This record gives sequence, structure tokens and C-alpha cells, in this order.
Amino acid sequence: MTLWQNYLRPQNLSEAMDALANAPRPLIPIAGGTDLLLDLKQERHSPVQTLLDVTSIAEMTRLEITGEELFIGASVPVSRVATTPVVVHHAQALTEACNLIAGPQVRNVATLGGNVAHALPAADGTIALLALDAIAEIANSTGTWRVSFKDLFLGPGKSSLKQGEELIVGFYIPISKTLRDSESLRVSSCFKRIMRPQGVALPILNCAVWLERESDTVNDIRIAVGPGGGTPFCAMQAEDALRGKSLNAETFESALEALLVQAQFRTSARRASADYRRHIVSGLFRDVAETAWSRAVQ
Repeated sequence: MTLWQNYLRPQNLSEAMDALANAPRPLIPIAGGTDLLLDLKQERHSPVQTLLDVTSIAEMTRLEITGEELFIGASVPVSRVATTPVVVHHAQALTEACNLIAGPQVRNVATLGGNVAHALPAADGTIALLALDAIAEIANSTGTWRVSFKDLFLGPGKSSLKQGEELIVGFYIPISKTLRDSESLRVSSCFKRIMRPQGVALPILNCAVWLERESDTVNDIRIAVGPGGGTPFCAMQAEDALRGKSLNAETFESALEALLVQAQFRTSARRASADYRRHIVSGLFRDVAETAWSRAVQ
């Protein structure tokens, strides 16, 4: 079975844009290919004329601090994201999420860009990036620009990217605020998930929390839950219930109630029912929030 006719491997973004403009169609980018190749082989994806291998594009393989942001290229393998000290220090929730994606062999080739481009509302890397307030850099033949992370998603498995015309170059994550603002501020994050037994790598529910703590007060917080709807879900009402308050039993219950009102849990035959997800989200949310809170110690 021939799954494609042309295989291109550009070395930089300029070459990639040239390929996007001129290579035979249909064209699709490939990095790790851990989802795409299976979809092609099992005919869950429409036929492809050209595969554009983005794993050698210099701009998409960078992982570095630029100014007050951490940049992670879309072609960086998730195993590298999970183990790089600068990511562990500034984006612990993301390293924890990447460590749970599939198995070690898959993590060595799978990429954060592919995890996001697949547009699943419970993708581990996606949920962590949402809580970390990531910004995506997109490229097409006219140039590059930044977009809000949540704007990449239209629905389950539906990305706003124009297929065959646009690439995710990478992700910018704001670095933890420096102590020049306030010596009492501490920032932390956490990601955890509940998955099916017997080693099936499908999350029933996952959650990421980023928070900024000042003494015993939640100065700022972001909460992401997957799946909480058709697109990656940010629990803004729960965030409002905690912002400016201490994380205690009373405020947690208020936040949980707000989360349950806003979230739209779905039933999945392969994962869990909506009712079961509503039942278990309390323990997961509490565990993640309390872990992030305790990490932000003085």
C-alpha cells in the first residue's frame, strides 16, 4: 500500500513555505507521525500526495528562553520537553503532561506540535499549555504571527489551521514573574490525570493548574480540564472563585461548583460517561490545585 507519493524534508522555514506553496496536493505536515501514519494506514485519513517532514526545520526545533518567554518548537519531541531543566523549572505542568503521553518509544518521536494540531480536547500537552497561558506562533507563505492558544481549536479533532497552508512553528510560555514585582510572589503549576486501567493510555480526565501565590492568597490562577467541552476547556468561573482568596475547603467547594456549572463533560464509549467524569473531577481538581499551592511555598 502506497500511503504517499512525495516526501519532502525542508531544513528551514523558508524551504517549508516554498513547499507549502508549490508541492503537489493534498499535502500534510508530519513530525512524529504517531497518529497520522496510523490514520493513513487504517484509512481514517483522506489520501495524501505529499508529506512535509518538519523535524529538521531549524526554527521549529528550538527550545530556549527568549526574553521573558520560554519558546518550545513544534517539532521538539515530547521526551525532550519532559526532561529539559529549563522547562521543568518554568513549566512543570507541561513536563508532567509530556511524561504521561503514550510510552517512552512514542515520546521519543511524538511532538508537542502534533499533539496540539490533532485538536483533541483532552490531549495532555494541550491541557498543560492552556493552563500555562501559551501563545502559538503560526506560519504560512506570507509570514509568521502569534495567536491565542485557545483560538487553535474549533471542535473535537478540528483545528483552525488551514491544512496544507499553515504550520505551527512553536509555543511561547510566559516565564514565572521575577521577584522585582514582589518578593512574596511564588509561581507554580501541576498536571495530573486519571486514566483507564490495564495500561490503556487514554485519559478519562486530566487537569492542569497554574497559580501565582502571595502569602496565603491566590493572586492569580488558571485551570484547564480535559475534556470539559468540545475544545480544550479553561474553567474561568472557577478561577474567579479562587482569585484573591486563600485555597481552603470553603473556597475550593465554591470553585468546584463553578467548574461543574461551566464544564460540559461528554460520554465516550472508549473512556467514560459524563456522569462518571462529573463524579471524579472533584478529587482530581483538588489534588492538582493543592499540589500547585504547596509547590508555591515561600
